[in-house]
Order: sequence, then C-alpha cells, then structure tokens
Amino acid sequence: MNTVVVRIPGAEIADTVSFHAVMARALGLPSFYGANFDALIDCLRSVDAPADGMVDPAINPGELMLLQIDDADVFRRRCPREYDALIEVVGVVNQARVQAGEPPVLALAPIGA
Repeated sequence: MNTVVVRIPGAEIADTVSFHAVMARALGLPSFYGANFDALIDCLRSVDAPADGMVDPAINPGELMLLQIDDADVFRRRCPREYDALIEVVGVVNQARVQAGEPPVLALAPIGA
C-alpha cells in the first residue's frame, strides 16, 4: 500500500486557532475551510478524491495518508483538547468509510510523544 506522509508541526500549535491554521497549511485545505472540527472531518473525507480539491496533497484510492505529528509531546501538553480531537477526527473519518464498505484512509504517527 502506498503511503503519503503529511507532516504536522506540533510545536507550532498553541491553541485552537493555531491548530486549524497549521492543519489548513499542512493539508492544503481550501480557502473556505471553516476552521472547526466538523469542517476538518468534511475535508478529510475527500482525502482520496483528488478531483474534489479538498486537500493537497490528496491520495489516490487504495492509498493511505499518514499524518505525522512532529513534536507531538509539545502539542499534547499545550493543547490536549485539540490533540484528542485530532485523534477523534481520524477515527470518525475512518469509521464512516468502513461503515460504507471502504477501507480506512488515515493514520496518525505521533513523533516525540
């Protein structure tokens, strides 16, 4: 399985606003991204539909996107709510896909945790 790694600079996350700014930049989210967790879920549901233009880089069907959280210990210590929410977002996206008979498309790799 081909895996696309997207690096999330955890040390740059200090609050909810910076969390969404970092995620928008790292994932190439569209300019109309609503900067909330529901909007993040909506964008990530299309991660393997490059034509939708919701994330950049997108992955192709059958690939996996690995969100590598650099300095995860710093991120988790500063923003435990956002850290836990990111884990939940990945779970929600993958669970919806599995329930629809599709494979999961997201994985997390906390580095420095």
